[in-house]
Amino acid sequence: MHFTIKTLAACAALACVGSAFAQSGQTVRIAMIEGFSGPLGNVGTNMQKSLQYVAAHLNAKENPAGVKFEIVPMDSKSSPQEALNLLKSAVDQDIHYVAQGNGSNVGIPLSDAVTKSNARNPGKEVLYLNYAAVDPDLTNSKCSYWHFSFDGNTSMKMAALTNFMKSQLATHKVYLNNQNYSHGHQVAKYFKEGMARNRPDVQIVGEDYVPLAQVKDFAPYAAKIKAAGADTLVTGSWGQDFTLLVKALNDAGLDIPIYAYYAGVTGTPTALAQGKYERVYQIAYNHSNYGGRMGELMKGYKAQYNDDFYAFAMYNMLVGLSHAMAKAKSTDPVKVAAALSDIRFEGFNGESQMRKTDHQLQQGMWISHWQKVDAKNSYDVEHTGYTFAPVQYLEPYIASTPTSCQMKAPS
Repeated sequence: MHFTIKTLAACAALACVGSAFAQSGQTVRIAMIEGFSGPLGNVGTNMQKSLQYVAAHLNAKENPAGVKFEIVPMDSKSSPQEALNLLKSAVDQDIHYVAQGNGSNVGIPLSDAVTKSNARNPGKEVLYLNYAAVDPDLTNSKCSYWHFSFDGNTSMKMAALTNFMKSQLATHKVYLNNQNYSHGHQVAKYFKEGMARNRPDVQIVGEDYVPLAQVKDFAPYAAKIKAAGADTLVTGSWGQDFTLLVKALNDAGLDIPIYAYYAGVTGTPTALAQGKYERVYQIAYNHSNYGGRMGELMKGYKAQYNDDFYAFAMYNMLVGLSHAMAKAKSTDPVKVAAALSDIRFEGFNGESQMRKTDHQLQQGMWISHWQKVDAKNSYDVEHTGYTFAPVQYLEPYIASTPTSCQMKAPS
């Protein structure tokens, strides 16, 4: 009898272990719906390589579920309608995880489509993993139970940036140049609100909204910035729109401090180096000179692709997802969504937490400065001889902003 009880206990323990790691060895497909062609294709291609590289190089600690992540690229050409068509294709292929990031103009309709598709197709639920679409509406008025944001949204980044800019006493006249879609308008809105609190003496001397990826000649915009007498430029633009703006500023001989969200995105660092700019500050969740694990990944990525790994959200996204799968003891998207809703894990900036109320990852932010490489900051961005050196780390509580999300969990 004593032997029987011990045997049953041992079997039960083994069953528990088997259940806990039931997902180990499974292949989890993630449809990456992104613009890989067109004017913004260079950024999308970098993102694709970044996600595939991280997926292939997670260690056991970072991937406690023991799954294999397979990335399935789907080219949306940065078109919202094409992205929705690709979502349907992913559902038809029985793919339960979708990743997207470049452009809230795609992210907002995609989130809505995922929510509606899940309601119509029980058993075919999809999780939307967002690594770069930062319109705060995605985790506020248009939040969805099935959407998870691993970047810091615009309100978070601007809370950190304006907290830093309050001490920049040379800033008096700011020009805002942003892309003409939801993200660009949100950058301007939250900058004005943040500076009204932190530096009410600062004037907004001009404001432009540029058609997304359509303008080839930014000389008129540079001329307006110069004519306005601006001593500072603030922009949330990315991709070719920011790269071409930098080139136009250089041609106009306009060297003023630039505070940007995406100065490190493909192509822009080269333009900054050509103009010999050294008064550029970036607000982001990272910088170019990480040591430790992220330094290893950056070095390995550059060796493999001769490109820069800057989309660190890819790392947090896969690590957080694997921890949720381990917690759920399953790769089923419904069970994983429940586990991911309040998951805590060790991210690249330390402990990270997915906020349950709106599915916005809470994380710290970095202010970094564009400068020539030196002994302390040696990572060479785009082989320019320049780098983004850390200036100040802003703890998660500084960057955290409230949410108006009324999360509706499925019944």
